[in-house]
Amino acid sequence: PDSGRRYSGTVGAYRTIARGEGAHGLWRGTLPNIARNAIVNCGELVTYDLIKDALLRAQLMTDNVPCHFVAAFGAGFCATVVASPVDVVKTRYMNASPGQYRNALSCLLALLMQDGIAGFYKGFVPSFLRLGSWNVVMFISYEQLQRAATLARPA
Repeated sequence: PDSGRRYSGTVGAYRTIARGEGAHGLWRGTLPNIARNAIVNCGELVTYDLIKDALLRAQLMTDNVPCHFVAAFGAGFCATVVASPVDVVKTRYMNASPGQYRNALSCLLALLMQDGIAGFYKGFVPSFLRLGSWNVVMFISYEQLQRAATLARPA
């Protein structure tokens, strides 16, 4: 229901945040978000190549869609494992009321004290399902487009 929503829409959110917290409020959580995205991207790209290479070297699979699926799903899992702590802190920090935390580090320490290490993995399954499915779509599409471009290239 609308009564439970903080904002009426995107423009309403920008207006409310800018009025209540100023321009600084519009940028709250930027650094944790950048850190999270960098970790996810590194985790996805590196582990996809490592898993795919290991599958091919061990001759467990050939370089085809099932191999790409397994490597992409594994990359999604690895990315979720390394990114979940940053993601949880980022989300908690960005959703915090103004003044609740001094910075992202104070948010991290509060989460650690309150919930322990397990707190960094809250929502792991939904995050993994989202990242895993995204990786499958992305890497299978990438491999198929790469294969089509190679076949279309004149000899």
